[in-house]
Amino acid sequence: MSDQPVPVGDVQVSSGLPSAAQARRLVMDLLAAAPGDTSRVQADASLVVSELVSNAERHGGGLVAFRAGLTADGSGLRLQVEDASRDLPHAQRVLGESPDRAGGFGWPIVMRLAASVTVEDLPGGGKRIVAVLPLV
Repeated sequence: MSDQPVPVGDVQVSSGLPSAAQARRLVMDLLAAAPGDTSRVQADASLVVSELVSNAERHGGGLVAFRAGLTADGSGLRLQVEDASRDLPHAQRVLGESPDRAGGFGWPIVMRLAASVTVEDLPGGGKRIVAVLPLV
């Protein structure tokens, strides 16, 4: 499966960045316009978008860019979030494992729901996370 976005129906936001709720609405609109029945993935997509955007704000030094689109073959939803931190996402294994550090429970959800997840450093600083959720 290619993870390049389809130009038609692709949503890109790089100024006036969305809140998690706005990003969810953008993705739900994209899925509603996508061919086929995407109802099965809507809840998963909503959760993954919320986690990625919220984590960028909470742990990543702020959301820098957000993009959502279908993969070229139409079999996946591609979500791209960029933030200002090079710190890699982490998962807490046990509740209370690190009481001085908030979070760590959403990342395993993202990893479980997505068919693929990549994290890469950006040349000017920060990181890009790309998650692809299966539509078929």
